[in-house]
Amino acid sequence: MASDVSISVPSEFGTFSRLRSMQFVGTERPWLNLYGNRVRPVAPFGSVSSTPFTDPSLIHRCLPDELLFEVFSRMSPYTLGRAACVCRKWRYSIRNPNLWRNACLKIWQASGVETNYRIVQSLYGGSWRKMWVWRPRIRNDGLYVSRNTYIRTGVAEWKVTNPVHVVCYYRYLRFYPSGKFLYKISSQKVKEVVKCMNRASKADCVFKGDYILTEDQVETALLYPGLRYTLLRMRLRLRGTTVGANNRLDVLKLVTTGVNESEVRNHGDDMLGIVEGWEEDETHDPDVPAISHGRGLTPFVFVSFEEAETSVLNLPVDKMDYFVPG
Repeated sequence: MASDVSISVPSEFGTFSRLRSMQFVGTERPWLNLYGNRVRPVAPFGSVSSTPFTDPSLIHRCLPDELLFEVFSRMSPYTLGRAACVCRKWRYSIRNPNLWRNACLKIWQASGVETNYRIVQSLYGGSWRKMWVWRPRIRNDGLYVSRNTYIRTGVAEWKVTNPVHVVCYYRYLRFYPSGKFLYKISSQKVKEVVKCMNRASKADCVFKGDYILTEDQVETALLYPGLRYTLLRMRLRLRGTTVGANNRLDVLKLVTTGVNESEVRNHGDDMLGIVEGWEEDETHDPDVPAISHGRGLTPFVFVSFEEAETSVLNLPVDKMDYFVPG
């Protein structure tokens, strides 16, 4: 039976009734339309498949695979890792073993080609890329920096205050694949020192030495010139905060010792040859005793050349009095 009473319905109730008929309420999600669509994988570089394939990407249609591989061959391994995240085709192309073989033979050139081939076959199943990730290696695309601080007593003023100063200094290491390295100890920041860490210079207090990497242990030796020859020896342990990072060097031993002039003249620039067979506390100059240092042994942190200007190690002492390497 129809009612004679008319009731006006507010407009908001009409909106609610329309919402009730909708399946869900929310913003548009156009990517949901891609669910269920099978995307054809991109054929890797050098594929022997005879099935024709047209790549929808403009750069892949304009750039031949041979030229793309030539571009990849000129990249550093760390740049290749970032480029592999761009798309599927680049990831497949970058897995080409020739790229990683060249990188491995360059970084471990001191071991020799035959030794590297034997290691990759016996320990890494013939995969040069796996060898690059898992085998300990010294990084050459930046500096290893050790930031050290200590407290120094200041001059008392009017017998009222006893000031103290926080002194900050750095140890810098730059390694080369040839087995040479540069060393500098200074109070200058990373962004200032990186400009002069390209060659040995007495004016810039940059000294050159030799190093050898055995598994994860690094042995270094360099000669301080002067009236009495002083040899600096360091034993370091290489590690990484993530797999393949190799961005930390723990100082296990730091010793300064004396060496006579005849040994330096006989061995030339081979500093490791001078100390071969020496004991840790051995010295060959009575005027320069062997001293094992227990301070200034903060672990080295790797800073790439790209991050030298923005590294947190550039902060002054009043903003970062102590740094935990991790």
